[in-house]
Amino acid sequence: MHGFDTDGPRRQSCLKLVLMGSSMSWSFVWLILTFLCAFVQSSDEVASDSLDAFVQECALRTLVHHRPHTGPLYKAILPANLSGMEVSVVQLRSRQLWSRGANFSHFHIPSRTMPVPHVKRLVLVYQDLGNWSSYYYPLPGFTLLSSVVGLIAYDASNLEANRTVQLNLNTMGKPISVNFGKLSSFSRGRMSEARCAALSASGTVYLSDMSLPSVCYGREQGHFSIVVPVKRKQKWKSSWVGGFAVGFMGLVVMTSVGMVVIRLSRKKRIAEMEKQADESVVLGMIWIGGSKMPSATVTRTQPVLENGAAL
Repeated sequence: MHGFDTDGPRRQSCLKLVLMGSSMSWSFVWLILTFLCAFVQSSDEVASDSLDAFVQECALRTLVHHRPHTGPLYKAILPANLSGMEVSVVQLRSRQLWSRGANFSHFHIPSRTMPVPHVKRLVLVYQDLGNWSSYYYPLPGFTLLSSVVGLIAYDASNLEANRTVQLNLNTMGKPISVNFGKLSSFSRGRMSEARCAALSASGTVYLSDMSLPSVCYGREQGHFSIVVPVKRKQKWKSSWVGGFAVGFMGLVVMTSVGMVVIRLSRKKRIAEMEKQADESVVLGMIWIGGSKMPSATVTRTQPVLENGAAL
């Protein structure tokens, strides 16, 4: 796989650094980590490429078993561990594809289409990954509304060869349409957000608007699906609930602190009043009738004449 070849210089440089170490145990550890990093970086591409190669083998084996005529669509037999995935295959003449196009499975190939490089016969392999879609084509940030479907053309000159040549399809500028059929009620409920996604084995995703419900268009063969952005509503809801809880607890704390401050202020004010009362002049007591009442010392203002002389 080319995914491993592109990482060759990096592995070689890391290996040189490893060999310069003084400890053989650390050298072995670094060597293992290097190969693990290379494996992780190319695992997704290897998985999808390996699937295409395996599906091609099953499809061509089906054609050889049936000794097919040109035109009929045959369903390939897959192993039990790929339950939920569907693969079908058809053999066509190039001149038939040019004059009529092809309308099989989810795909409609327009007329005036020719294989590149040119061959007399070609094989079209159709894939519907079903519940394996998100496994082979994970799309971070998006949710699949439909299964991933694929169309790949191969040279049919020698079906019994160990390896057949993959072809390109030149549609002369006309689009290949992909009809995903009837979607689930959940998927139909989000069609306003839906986008067409053309998926590559390297993980690149090309998004385009959907002009017709459940129908996408592509300029070349490959894998396609309908996707929508991942909703963040649940996350926002959790954040809102958490914020409300924190705010409520903050309000309770602030209220409690305010009540404590008010009580302390009130106690302090009462203490000051009591202190002032203790420090004030002590009044005398007198009896008036049968009652005892406080009495202050009488200080009479001395009379003064108009000329300022005291009497």
